[in-house]
Amino acid sequence: MSQSTPTPDTDESVVDAYVLGVRIVEIDATDGDDSCYRFEAPNHTEIAFDDLEDARLYADVYFAVNGFVEENTGDRGVPPEIVQAGKDTLAAYLVTCPWADIEWVASFYGVMPPEIERYLSWVRERAAEIRSEAAERGLE
Repeated sequence: MSQSTPTPDTDESVVDAYVLGVRIVEIDATDGDDSCYRFEAPNHTEIAFDDLEDARLYADVYFAVNGFVEENTGDRGVPPEIVQAGKDTLAAYLVTCPWADIEWVASFYGVMPPEIERYLSWVRERAAEIRSEAAERGLE
C-alpha cells in the first residue's frame, strides 16, 4: 500500500467498479515500469497497491466495515473502524500493508497461515454480501 498522486505519464483503466462509487483503477506507467492499482472511494485518501489482489482485499475491508478514513493513519495507526470490527478484519487490513504478508500476520496472531486465509475469506464474504445488498437497494 502506498500513497500516490497520478502523474501525466500514466494510462488508467477501471479494473473493478463497485457500488457507492468505489472502484479500483489500474495505472499503467508509460515508461515501462510496473502497473499499480489505485483504490478510489468518495472522501477517501488516494491509496495505491502494487498487487491487484491487495487492492481487492482492501476494497473488501472497506465494505466490511462500512467505510473508514485512511487519512493520517501513518500518524495514528490502524483506523479505529477496522480495529473495532474484529480480528478477521484487522488481519485482512494488515495483509494489505506493504510491510506485511499472510505469514507475518499469522505470526502476529500466533496462528498458522491457513487461519489467516480463513479470516480473509470471512471478510471477503461479508463485503460481497454488503455490496449485493447495496445493489439490490439501488445504491449504485
